[in-house]
Amino acid sequence: MNVAIIGLGLMGGSLALSLKKLDFIEQIVGYDHNEEHQDQALELGLVDAIATHEEIKKSDLIFLAIPVDGVIKVMSTFTDVANDTTIIDLGSTKAKIVASIPKRIRENFVAAHPMTGTENFGPSAAIEGLYRGHVVVLCDLEESGQLQQNVAKKIFKALGMKKAFMRADEHDRHAAFISHMPHAISYSLANTVMNQENKNNILALAAGGFRSMSRLAKSSPYMWEDIFRQNKTNLLEAIGLFEDELTKLKQNIIDEQWQDLHKTIESGKKLHDILD
Repeated sequence: MNVAIIGLGLMGGSLALSLKKLDFIEQIVGYDHNEEHQDQALELGLVDAIATHEEIKKSDLIFLAIPVDGVIKVMSTFTDVANDTTIIDLGSTKAKIVASIPKRIRENFVAAHPMTGTENFGPSAAIEGLYRGHVVVLCDLEESGQLQQNVAKKIFKALGMKKAFMRADEHDRHAAFISHMPHAISYSLANTVMNQENKNNILALAAGGFRSMSRLAKSSPYMWEDIFRQNKTNLLEAIGLFEDELTKLKQNIIDEQWQDLHKTIESGKKLHDILD
């Protein structure tokens, strides 16, 4: 199987490193709109070669590891791929992407979201094994062709991922709570501190708690601007509900309702009874 990866940053580069370990992958070519990223990807051995758009279209399997607005733009350029070509996007939003797939290639297309990543970006951030042990959400899979369904399942199984299946709109609402809102909060937390006159003195005290909560603020602004735009409605709902919880906690402190505050903290602590 010949593979092409568009987007050679963290997700695309890490994917390439893991795919190279699979014995049924013959060649991996790539493309990135950033020429420095292309050069780095070659130097790091992430891909075998940089390919033109026409060469990419001839691949058996094409991954779109680019910001979600870019996925929608590039899909229209693949309407002439062969019927047995599989195109898989790795975007963090799904509903608008699925709605934008040209009818001609709907069966070619598989909408996927690997629930993994780090706050770093670019080819140098690529990690072999980034996908192993994590969940990949496959959305509206029944609308993909049978061959494409089988290819996607085979690839993600070989990468060591756990598969979950849901509707695109269902995915986007869930992702708003567990991924998109936390990024919004992290950016806001970072800006709150950075807007203080004595920010350097404040940051001199930064320990594990602050570093953990602000870590996501290192993520690519270009990628997350697109995600926030595409999932605006769900994100605003999640932020609104978070604001309600924060306001309740704030009011407990204002009113010195320490028992109620304790209950709020105790309730939040139960989250890790599920996660752990």
